[in-house]
Parts: sequence; structure tokens; C-alpha cells
Amino acid sequence: MKARIITIGDEILIGQIVDTNSAWLAEQLTLIGLQVDQMATISDTKEAIHAQLDAHVGKVDLMIFTGGLGPTQDDITKPALEEWFGGGWKTDQRVLDRVQAHFEERGIQMPPINAEQADIPAVCEVLFNAHGSAPGMLFERSGTVVVSMPGVPFEMKSIFTDELLPRLNVRLIDETVAHRTVHTQGIGESSLMEIITDWEARLRNEGLKLAYLPSVGAVRLRISGSGAHQATILGRIDAYIADLLPLIDDYAFGYDGDQLEEVVGKLLKREGLTLSVAESCTGGYIAHLLTSVAGSSTFFKGSITAYANEVKTQQLGVRAQDILDHGAVSEVVAIQMAEGVKRSLHTDFAIATTGIAGPDGGTPEKPVGTVWIGVAGPSRSFALRYRMGTNRERNIRKSALQALQLLRKEILKEIGISFQKALIE
Repeated sequence: MKARIITIGDEILIGQIVDTNSAWLAEQLTLIGLQVDQMATISDTKEAIHAQLDAHVGKVDLMIFTGGLGPTQDDITKPALEEWFGGGWKTDQRVLDRVQAHFEERGIQMPPINAEQADIPAVCEVLFNAHGSAPGMLFERSGTVVVSMPGVPFEMKSIFTDELLPRLNVRLIDETVAHRTVHTQGIGESSLMEIITDWEARLRNEGLKLAYLPSVGAVRLRISGSGAHQATILGRIDAYIADLLPLIDDYAFGYDGDQLEEVVGKLLKREGLTLSVAESCTGGYIAHLLTSVAGSSTFFKGSITAYANEVKTQQLGVRAQDILDHGAVSEVVAIQMAEGVKRSLHTDFAIATTGIAGPDGGTPEKPVGTVWIGVAGPSRSFALRYRMGTNRERNIRKSALQALQLLRKEILKEIGISFQKALIE
């Protein structure tokens, strides 16, 4: 089964925005067993849309367009599709009610032009948009399912998951495809591959597939299989994951949709523990990750962004002489930062970061990317040194994830639970 993804928008072609929709859609389609053989971005013109339809309808199983479904004159996707498929127009009352409610929720009177968003090609099947005013549309011709969805990512994702996916399962999926994803942090893709080479060979011999999905500071391992029954496939996959975990004990932290900050948050909440953070080189990014977790107020007390040395000394109690003797980027300072914020905010645990994020500021002794991460808990305080690289944004992200991973391990040690047992639970 072949699929094609087309994003529509001059703003993508001129580099004003980055197309993240295609990557997300490709991943989702792969998960259900469809092969994406091409992704393209085209301009906001009827001719460009028609050229895609002329070239690929009847040759692929699925075409997904995103973008160009707003109410303004430059949004031409809907009229272009109506002209190509024919059949005239119809007004969908459910969509009209949703458009009106969309404005009422914001206390705004609906502009008349927005009522036109409820006018859709008569031959399409409506994909309801619960989070916006532009509906998705599904057409079929010559064995090809053609789908159009808004370009706004959270609207597109909702329509795909709630409206389109059930329809694709009925129309296109011949066999069940199942997946499990194991999340790791603190090890690179090639190093991980060396550790699990023999395990991976056994996996493939059993007809299962493994994909390495690296991102900044983390690598996901996606194990996939196909067959008639999902429960049977998942049982086989889970058996292999049970063999995998002892090999990557130091690095694995979760499964499937887990995020490290959520895993840490659930652990703290479950154990009734509290956390504070002191950040220098990460500049508040760890606090941002933690507060993105729903219910974080139950375990996260707060943070101090101690970028300047005087903030480290005055607010965190770091000894000025230690900064003079060892530098702000040092083991002793990282430990004192963690202990200082833990003491100041009265928490069970604390983590701290101090480093050289880059692109400048490094020295031969402490090159760009040098980061010390401190952890303070009920039983001990310590700090570890890392070399993160030379890219500033990546260094901040990698340092934050490494700090959360160190914290997760220290909590598990404190409460006497092994890393593997925590994953099984």
C-alpha cells in the first residue's frame, strides 16, 4: 500500500515556516503499514494541486494534502478539489454549527466569510474538525483515497487520529501492524546498536522489524510486526522487549508515548516527593519541561535561573572562593547549586546545571559543550561531567534530558527500585 503526502503553501516554499506535518504523517502512516513513497510541497495554486492529482490518482492508494483550507482568498485547496472531482457544493450543518461555536467560544462575532467554510464539495466525505473551523475532506477515485486536511498541526493531528484513521483501517489496511517503542537517553544510535546487535539479529530472524529513531539527546527503538491479530503480535514484541531491557538498563526510561519529564513527574508524584531546580546553562529549560506536565504543581516547587555568578552566590549559597578556584563550570559549583536550591525551596530532591552551551566561551580545559549536572537528594549529593557538543540549542536540550535521567535514577536508588523493575511497572 503506497501513500503520498503533499503540503500546500508558499510560506513553506519560501522558508517562512518549517513543514512538520509531513514528518508526523509519515510516521503515523508507517505505523499502520502504509509505505510513504514521496513527500512534496507545492504552491498555493489550482494548477499545482491538479498536477498532483493528475499524476498520482489511480497509481497510489492514498494521497494526503495539508494546508490551504482557510477562509481567505489565498486558500484555494477546497475550490481546486471541487473543480477536479466535480459534483458541485453542499452545506454541512454540523460544520456550520462548529464554525459558529468556534467564534462564540472566543466571544467574537463570526465574520460572514467564515460561513463559507461549511460549504464543501458534494462528493466528499466530511472529516470533522473538533478544534478549528476548517473541516477535512475525503474523496475516492480510481482506487485512490484523496484526503485534504488543515495545515494547522494540532487540528490536522486531531482530524487524522479521530476521523481519518478509522476510515483508513476499513478502506486500506489488509493486515494488522503493531508496534512498541522503547525510549532511551544518554547513549548514541551507533553505541546502542553495538550493545544490541545479537538481540537485533534474533528479532529480525523472527520476522520482526527494528527502527532506530534518534532525536536530540535520545534514541527511540521501535519494534514492529504484522499479522492477523494485534494481541498475538504485541505478545511476541513484548517477549523480545523483556530480553532487551537488561541490555540497556542504564539508558531505557519509557515506552511508546512517554516523555522523560512525564516519567519523572509520575515517579515523584507516586512517591510523594518534591523537586526544585537550579539552572545556569539550560536557562530555565528544565523548569519548562517539568511545568509542561499536567499536575506538576504537586511535585515541582520551583526553580532559580542562576545565570550570573552573583546569583549563584547570593541566591544559592555557592561559595565565591570556589568559583574563583574552580570556575563556575565545575563539580563543586554544580553540587552547591543543587544543595542550595534544595535548601532554599525545601524539597526532597534538586538538580542543577552549569556549563558552556556555546557557540563561544570555551577554553582548552573546558571546551564548548562542557556541562556539570548536580543532583541533591535525601542521602547524598553528587555531580557528573558531560561533553554535549558545539551546538547551543542541542546542548541545552541534551543537558536538560540528561539531568532528568540522572534524577530518575537517583530517585529509584533512593526508594530501592531497580531500573528494570521501574520500567516493568
